Amino acid sequence: MKKLSASMTVLAGFQWLFFMFANTVVIPISIGNAFGLEQMEIVSAIQRSFIFTGMACLLQGLLGHRLALMEGQSGLWWGVILSLAGTASAMGLDLATVGGSIAVGILISSALIIILGALGMGNVLKKWFTPIVMFVFLLLLANQLITIFLKGMIGLNSSDTIDGKLALFSLALAAFTIFIHIKGKGIVSSLNLLIGMTVGWVLAVYLFPQASTSMITATPFLRWFPWGAPTFEWGIIITVVIAGLLNTTNTIATLKGAEDIYGQPTTAKQYTSSFIITGSLSAGAGLIGLVPYAPYASSLGFLQSTRIIDRLPFFIGSSLFIILGVIPQFSAFFSTIPDSVGNTVLFVAYIQLFRSALRNIEGLTFEPKTVYRIALPSLLGLSIMTLPPEAFQTLPALVRPVLSNGMLVGILSALVMELLYYIGRKTRKTA
Repeated sequence: MKKLSASMTVLAGFQWLFFMFANTVVIPISIGNAFGLEQMEIVSAIQRSFIFTGMACLLQGLLGHRLALMEGQSGLWWGVILSLAGTASAMGLDLATVGGSIAVGILISSALIIILGALGMGNVLKKWFTPIVMFVFLLLLANQLITIFLKGMIGLNSSDTIDGKLALFSLALAAFTIFIHIKGKGIVSSLNLLIGMTVGWVLAVYLFPQASTSMITATPFLRWFPWGAPTFEWGIIITVVIAGLLNTTNTIATLKGAEDIYGQPTTAKQYTSSFIITGSLSAGAGLIGLVPYAPYASSLGFLQSTRIIDRLPFFIGSSLFIILGVIPQFSAFFSTIPDSVGNTVLFVAYIQLFRSALRNIEGLTFEPKTVYRIALPSLLGLSIMTLPPEAFQTLPALVRPVLSNGMLVGILSALVMELLYYIGRKTRKTA
């Protein structure tokens, strides 16, 4: 790819900044509300998230996998933690006890990831991530994220009914951003997400002034175990450790998906370094009340949408994100980005994940056995995603967070199907 100019590099850095911000800001807010934290603590958690995420991206880009892939608070972890907090009363536990046990589980799973990563776990696991498993993972991830963003686009985050005016605005903004990407030339096409975000923000201020938001500013501070002092509810701890080990699928899938974009295979050293850094970051997150970290597979869609794979803009965006967290006034300003605008731009960016999914099964012959390997885990995962959370209340608390997560069930099913296929093929060869 042609070398970027200085101005283009800076603009691409701001585009990374918006992407990181939109992916991060809602997580500490939802977690803080789930654990009943005070507003000032939630605001401080937001600022810690910005600083810690910026540092995480720099560490991975410089010392870990050394690719322009966002390292952020894992969506899989996020869902498990919210699920456990939501079932606290059903388990007869207070939120502080649940939060303290989650923190202990995070520390244990982080230590295991560091150890297994150093022992070459990545090189072993990547062999299980066949093209079909990658397809299932990316398809389910795209569906999970697109559903979340679509709700924000049509106003379902703040109401039980669709806001017609907001929905039309969001769809028009999405079409505008996609048009720029397809028809734009050079720098305009590459900066389609930044342009869409800026234009959408300006228009939303005038069209929906009542939707403007602001954030209380606070100085970021460290508070150890803000979700609750360490406790040892072993059912919760085991669930969290299992979730942490399954979260390694994010690293494998993201680095394997990046091979197509960068045109080169991921080395064993990259896997090892990435796992060690992710494990270390997750341990730190558990101590200061943040959701544990993982490489974002959604970065693949972002890279495909912008077609800018250089690391320098990524480093600029990461550094700006740290500054955003350090200076409260900056955090307060960027927090006024309308929810619908951020969700619309992410919706457009993550559509590209579907392309990444399809690339994995190009050229595959769709025989009956092959279709089962693809359709069963994909449709099972999608079906579970449509079920209401209340449907899983009768399941044991130990397995509920896993079995109620469509993406986890889909990935595990895909791995089982591939194992059965491998065993069957070996049996036929030896017969």
